[in-house]
Amino acid sequence: MILLEGIAASPGIAIGKSLLKLEKEIEIDKENIADEQVEQEIEKLHDALTESKKQLEQLKEETAEKLGEEKAEIFAAHLMILDDPEVIPAFENKIKDNKLNAAAAVKEVIDEFAAMFAAMDDEYLRERGSDIKDVGMRVIKNLLGIEDIADKMDDEVIIIAEDLTPSDTAQLDTDKVLAFVTKEGSRTSHSAIMARSLGIPSVVGVGSELIEKAENGMEIIVDGNSGNIYFNPDQSTLDEYEVKLEEYEAEQERLKAFKDKKAETQDGHRVEVVGNMGNLKDVDPILVNGGEGVGLFRSEFLYMDRDELPTEEEQFKVYKDVAEKMGDRPVVIRTLDVGGDKELPYLDFPEEMNPFLG
Repeated sequence: MILLEGIAASPGIAIGKSLLKLEKEIEIDKENIADEQVEQEIEKLHDALTESKKQLEQLKEETAEKLGEEKAEIFAAHLMILDDPEVIPAFENKIKDNKLNAAAAVKEVIDEFAAMFAAMDDEYLRERGSDIKDVGMRVIKNLLGIEDIADKMDDEVIIIAEDLTPSDTAQLDTDKVLAFVTKEGSRTSHSAIMARSLGIPSVVGVGSELIEKAENGMEIIVDGNSGNIYFNPDQSTLDEYEVKLEEYEAEQERLKAFKDKKAETQDGHRVEVVGNMGNLKDVDPILVNGGEGVGLFRSEFLYMDRDELPTEEEQFKVYKDVAEKMGDRPVVIRTLDVGGDKELPYLDFPEEMNPFLG
C-alpha cells in the first residue's frame, strides 16, 4: 500500500480504479518563418482566436446550465483574456519581430504571462496562471487542428492528472468520475471550485510522486476530507474506508432531513440561511435545499450576453417571477455591478490601466 498526502480540495470519499489523464506535450515547430509568411500567420492566429471564443461561449453556456452563472463566469474570464488589449498585440508582435509561426508565438507569450502570475505572492493570483495556460492551449490546438474531445468512459474511474484545467473539469462525466487527484493545484484553483460545485471528491497539490507511483487500473481510495490518497490499499484500510464511505453517504442523507428546519444556535440566536442567484435557474436549488430566501440576486445577468440594455418590462418580469417563486421569503436584488471583469459592449466604459489583472 502507498499513502500520499495532498490538499483536500473537495469533500467526500471515493473508492475505485485509476485512470491516468496525462497531457502529451504538443510538438510545435519553432523554425523561423519568411517575411512574406508573417501576414498569413497573423490571419491564422485570428481564425484560431475566433474559434476559441466560440468554444468558450459554448462552454460558458453549458456550465451555466449545469452549475449556474457564477461558475460559468470562469469562462467569461477566459474570454476576457482573449479580449485583453495586451494579449493579442503580444501574439502578433512575436510573429512579426521573432518571425515565429502563430502556434510558437502563442506558446511563448502564454508562458511569459503564466510565469509572471506564478511569481506572485498571492495564492489566488498564482492560480490564475493555470487559466492563462488553459486559454493558450485552446488557441494552440485550434491553430494546429487538434480536436479537444472530452474523454468518454465506460466504467466508473478516479482520474489521476498533473493538473485539470477549468475546461477539463467542466466536461467531466459526473456519472463516471468518482473523484480526481492532481499533482498541481490548490483549494482556490478553478478546477477545485468546480469540483465542489459538481460534488466530486478531489485532492490536489500532491506533488510529483503522484505521477511516479500511479498506474492505470490501480485500486485507489481518495479521501477528499483529509487529503489522503491510498494506492493498492491493504484489506484493513479498504474495510475501514468502505465503512467511512457508507457513513459519509448516510450522513449526507441524514442532513437532508434538516434542510427545511429553521437554523438556530443553542442559545436561541436565529440564523438566516439564504442562497445567492446568478440566473433564474438558481431559484429551484435554493428552494429544494431549504433556502429561506435570496441573499444576493446578481442582476447583471440580465445585461450580459446581449447587444442592448434590457427593457424595464423585461427586468420587471424577471424580478416578478423570482418573487412569486420565493413566496413570502425575502429577495435581495443587487443593483447592476459591471465594469472591470464584466464589460458590456453597448456601454462606453472608461479604459482601465490593466483589466488583465481584474
